Amino acid sequence: MANGCCACRRDCTFWTLTASLVIGIAAAFLRITAVFTLPTAALVGAFVLAVVYLATVLVVSVLLRSQFEATCLCPAISAVLAGILATALTAVVLLAIPFAATSIVGAIITGVLAAAVSLILGATACLVRCLTGSTG
Repeated sequence: MANGCCACRRDCTFWTLTASLVIGIAAAFLRITAVFTLPTAALVGAFVLAVVYLATVLVVSVLLRSQFEATCLCPAISAVLAGILATALTAVVLLAIPFAATSIVGAIITGVLAAAVSLILGATACLVRCLTGSTG
C-alpha cells in the first residue's frame, strides 16, 4: 500500500478515543448515582472479550505484517491494545474487590471499564477501515 494509506485514520482513532471518554464518564455517573451496577457475568464477559481480542489481534498482526506498513496500523493497533489491557485490568479489579453501588472508586473503575470496552470496539472499526483502505 502507499505511504498515505491511513493518513486520515488518526482522526478516526481520535474520535473513537473521545467517544470512549464520554461513554466512560456517563457510565461512572450512572454507577455513582446507583442507576446500574455491574453483575459478575458482565465483568467476566468483559475479561473474556479482552482475552479473545488480544489473541485475535496478535494472530492477525502476525499474518498481515508483511502486507501493511507499520505506520498505517500504528494508531489503530495502539488504541485496540490500550483498550484490551485496560479492560482486562479493570475487570479483574472489579471482580476481586467488592465496591458499594455508590462508591466513588467503584464508579471511576466502572467508567474506565466502559471506556475501555468502547475503545476496543471503536478502534477495531478504525483498524478495519485502515485494512480495507476505505476513506471517508
